[in-house]
Amino acid sequence: MKIDTHQHFWRYNAPEFPWISEAMPALRRDCLPGDRAQAMHEAGIGAALAVQARTDPSETDFLLQIAAQHPEVVGVVGWADLAADDLEARLDAWGDHAAFKGLRHILQDEPDVPAWVDAPRIQQGLRVLQSRQLVYEVLVFERQLEAVALFCARHDRHWLVLDHVGKPALRDWGTGHQAARQCWRENLLRLAALPHVMCKLSGLVTEMDWPHQPAPSPLDVEHALWCFDEALDAFGPQRLMFGSDWPVCQLAAPYAAVHALAQRWAQSRLNAWEQDAFWRSNAMRCYGLAVPAATA
Repeated sequence: MKIDTHQHFWRYNAPEFPWISEAMPALRRDCLPGDRAQAMHEAGIGAALAVQARTDPSETDFLLQIAAQHPEVVGVVGWADLAADDLEARLDAWGDHAAFKGLRHILQDEPDVPAWVDAPRIQQGLRVLQSRQLVYEVLVFERQLEAVALFCARHDRHWLVLDHVGKPALRDWGTGHQAARQCWRENLLRLAALPHVMCKLSGLVTEMDWPHQPAPSPLDVEHALWCFDEALDAFGPQRLMFGSDWPVCQLAAPYAAVHALAQRWAQSRLNAWEQDAFWRSNAMRCYGLAVPAATA
């Protein structure tokens, strides 16, 4: 049984999704569990986590409703304002749902990431979250990794999860961008040195030049596999998890291709025990997942 730790669901309403541009027609529609059910089944993936895509508390309520209606959605990473006065009340309410596992903010879109992570109210909010043994997911671009390293080091009472391998800008790597690759690697190592940080091998296909090519190029695939290898060296097999980033991945590659890339890598790099950790047990340990017997 495999777990996909990164899926999004929404009923599309343009003002609520400012990050979905006109260049993304595949995403400008409702994206719900039934739309990816066959692809998941064909990939042998039996469970998934739903991750926020809107910066609104109603997003968490919506995803919890999805989880209640679809037993394969075994966890929800929602959104709340960490600096809000009502944070604890919201966490109390959501805590009644077994699927509620943590929060995420679209930090990559903040105009001043260092100021956001250093804000005292944000720091206090994350302490509250971790005191309840809830996960916080860190979503930043490669160029912002250094800015969150100290933030992650300060908050070590529960798991933090780095999304999308820190979003290396593969579209810009080409064949001669060793400096950019090394900078991403060094910052990844800083985060991996923190034993409470896990990493999702997810989201890389949309860091490729998808607006200008119909599918990942052989060089893109080479770069992605190199990133996976570097993440393995940095985090080890006990702190890596698979995520598809569906439906966003469809901008660059279908679900089957994203799964196949991860499968190819895992089968060539990991032993049987490590593959089980990557596909299943690391996610269960990180998020405290209870996978239904019918799903397993």
